[in-house]
Amino acid sequence: MKQRRLRDLEVSAIGLGCMGMSAFYGTADEDEGIRTIRRALELGVTFLDTAQLYGPLTNETLIGRAIKGHRDEYVIATKFNYRMDDAVPGDISTVGRQDGSAEHVRSSVHGSLKRLGTDYIDLYYQHRVDPNVPIEETVGAMAELVAEGKVRHIGLSEAGAQTLRRANAVHPITAVQTEYSLWSRDPEAAVLPTCRELGIGFVPYSPLGRGFLAGRFTSPDELDEGDFRRNGPRFTGENLKANLRLTEKVKEIATEKGVTPAQLALAWVLAQGEDLVPIPGTKRRTYLEQNAAAVDVELTKDDLARIDAELPEPAGDRYDEAGMAAVDL
Repeated sequence: MKQRRLRDLEVSAIGLGCMGMSAFYGTADEDEGIRTIRRALELGVTFLDTAQLYGPLTNETLIGRAIKGHRDEYVIATKFNYRMDDAVPGDISTVGRQDGSAEHVRSSVHGSLKRLGTDYIDLYYQHRVDPNVPIEETVGAMAELVAEGKVRHIGLSEAGAQTLRRANAVHPITAVQTEYSLWSRDPEAAVLPTCRELGIGFVPYSPLGRGFLAGRFTSPDELDEGDFRRNGPRFTGENLKANLRLTEKVKEIATEKGVTPAQLALAWVLAQGEDLVPIPGTKRRTYLEQNAAAVDVELTKDDLARIDAELPEPAGDRYDEAGMAAVDL
């Protein structure tokens, strides 16, 4: 597997988003999740992404089981934000409010270290910016964790450009994680240019449009009852009809290139710059193997120009109203 750098952190050119192995995407199969994580190591996909919220708490535990005996061969990224004082593993309704306070930063890391079965975290993100706590306080506490050796690098998820500037002035931010794909290109306006100006790496999550760009479903009715995508703005009503035209165009171009739609979508993200490391999520080895092969897909200038010219704009927001209010702060 090719390697890329997020600031001064070297990682596999494609990572593995592990959220769906435990939460939000319907029925979970922990045994297959563990096999997928271990297969990733064989393929050289060693950059794993998780969070306390995933489960909640259960995804970090799953990863801890999967990497046991091979900890130093993986690069582990996890995230904190919401209070987990009364959280019941696997019950999202028991998660508390978000809290970016220094006290919460310091207390949160211990739970993650225990669940992951490690004494350090390679990349520690704030999952969402807390609008009620100055980012300087949050990042200052995260910097203390670096000084203590509990965390090696720090990052922010879904932070706006001005927040990135303020955060980076306190301590170097290694990476920003934000949704970015063929149908989520908002970061191109301000966040991605700011990252490049400041030397911050960029980690696109949901680079396959939550599986929709890959053609893995065409209707929310095909998804499990517990899958949050069933009610996503882009997957319902008239938005769904419009977005199906976008996925058909992705499929058309991919077929002509002799690759899968997922591989085309990932190759497009990879082609946007060496400072981008997409983390497609999957809970199955089959899709992991297909995704990993995208690093070898070459898109020409003509291919990229055609994609820009022929793909229609996506219809609908990527989150509901509450979700959109929590991003780009």
